[in-house]
Amino acid sequence: MEMNKGIFYGVGVGPGDPELLTIKALRVMEACPVLACPQTRSGEMLALDIVRQAMDVSGKTILPLHFTMSRDKAVQKAAHQKAAEEVCRYLENGQDVAMPNLGDVSIYSTYCYLMELVQKKGFETRMIAGVPSFCAVAARLGISLTEMNSPLHIAPGSLDLEEVLHWPGNKILMKSGSQMPGVLRAIDTHASLSKSAMIQNCGLPEERVFSNLAESAPSESTGYFATVIVKE
Repeated sequence: MEMNKGIFYGVGVGPGDPELLTIKALRVMEACPVLACPQTRSGEMLALDIVRQAMDVSGKTILPLHFTMSRDKAVQKAAHQKAAEEVCRYLENGQDVAMPNLGDVSIYSTYCYLMELVQKKGFETRMIAGVPSFCAVAARLGISLTEMNSPLHIAPGSLDLEEVLHWPGNKILMKSGSQMPGVLRAIDTHASLSKSAMIQNCGLPEERVFSNLAESAPSESTGYFATVIVKE
């Protein structure tokens, strides 16, 4: 008799505050025997750290997944392929695997790269929505992101910001930390620092809030988890 194959879940765990984990996210992760967690070069697993504050993971198999920060497409592809193969070993044995992802699983999520590879190997995948970081940032700042008939644009800080900042409506600049000095110069030139705000590490113990970038702004790169809101 053929063994049932496991399901690969991508689970959004929010930006950092464990109270922003959804009931569904917790239910799915509690039901999965394996948690596949991105791990940094220094050994940190931030998504898992958030989950640990909301549920007991002591009975889970923790599968560390190692990804690269290299911009080399071949290096990235090899890392994704290796991670997908590690996940599939558990799925083949009939075990469901949940991969916790910061924020929402559909927005700049590594899970989506693995999802396609896992699907090609014949396994079922499911996505569990989470609170996006920029929604948590807006709530923390007490500002709205959209108004009637006003568009909202989401872009990485590494794009050509001269073009992005001239788009109509409000802008979200994600993954901006390492380019922060250049991001601030672009906002000053093509938009308005006084109408812009930023939070670094929203919901985490290291959170830093800059509610008006014209009055207070970081003087150097701020790390990976920095989200900027530029109001029109």
